[in-house]
Amino acid sequence: MVEHPDGHREGRKFIEGNMFVTYILYSESGDRYYIGHSENLEARLNDHNDGRVKSTKGYKPWKVVYFEEFSTKLEANRRELEIKKKKSRKYIEFLILK
Repeated sequence: MVEHPDGHREGRKFIEGNMFVTYILYSESGDRYYIGHSENLEARLNDHNDGRVKSTKGYKPWKVVYFEEFSTKLEANRRELEIKKKKSRKYIEFLILK
């Protein structure tokens, strides 16, 4: 089970498979953020950390720093694209600190 970072949703645990999520990962080694969406956040995080995602395998390890829940894959995908369109590290950090 993936626990949401402190300060957001007050420690509530996300149970994979019930909802879709848009998530933000952070790599300390690369000082990079990655934005994606998934139905199973824990499995997807494992994909990133096991090197199964081409765009993130060079910056392991990754940790979840933010996520939002949605009832449909379409909503999660739209939110992912909305965050990516901003092309703003400041905006990503604003979301994380919110």
